[in-house]
Amino acid sequence: MRLFLAALSALLLFPLAAAAQDGAWTSLYNGENLNGWTHVGDGELLIEDGLLKTEGGMGLLWYTEQTVRDAQIRVEYMSPEGDNAGVFIRIPERPTEPWMPVNRGYEVQINPGGDAYHRTGVLYSLTEAKAEVGQPGAWNTMTITLDGDRTMVHVNGVLVTDYTEGDPVPEKQESYEPDRGPRPTEGYIGLQNHGGEDVVYFRSVKMRPLGE
Repeated sequence: MRLFLAALSALLLFPLAAAAQDGAWTSLYNGENLNGWTHVGDGELLIEDGLLKTEGGMGLLWYTEQTVRDAQIRVEYMSPEGDNAGVFIRIPERPTEPWMPVNRGYEVQINPGGDAYHRTGVLYSLTEAKAEVGQPGAWNTMTITLDGDRTMVHVNGVLVTDYTEGDPVPEKQESYEPDRGPRPTEGYIGLQNHGGEDVVYFRSVKMRPLGE
């Protein structure tokens, strides 16, 4: 009987514990407007039925309210046709155009069809994917962990990137690839609208400090 009551108590408390854990996340996008966000560059991110939809580009919708340090960022996204976008991190200063974040921050890639250095979850052209995850036409969850000079990316719970400043990276091959070099431990974040016909939806952008 005691075992039964203990099991029942655990079941009753589990939703509360889960809610408390989820409550540690702060939503950065409210689903209604772009308060706290500013766009630079071409194209835009539109609000469509509460979702952020990329259109045209290349541009960046960046979060103006604060810089991010030692935290987790959780983004829910969908690429209906396997199109291209990205989540930017470690941007050292307030962007006025979209190329400074490329060359001085990191783009966490969204591209289900890319090669090992250009697919979903990598630091674009810098790190090699540890796994191939992220499905076109379905909602996916990307969790980015910023822990000092270490960056980890999980997609749907699978580790894709584990990079620490100073780890070896390939040489820059193309003009549009990011400049190599260290990034700051604190910076702004943003969502990329890549360009052309690329369409990617975002329905949630949340953050919580490490240790919550």
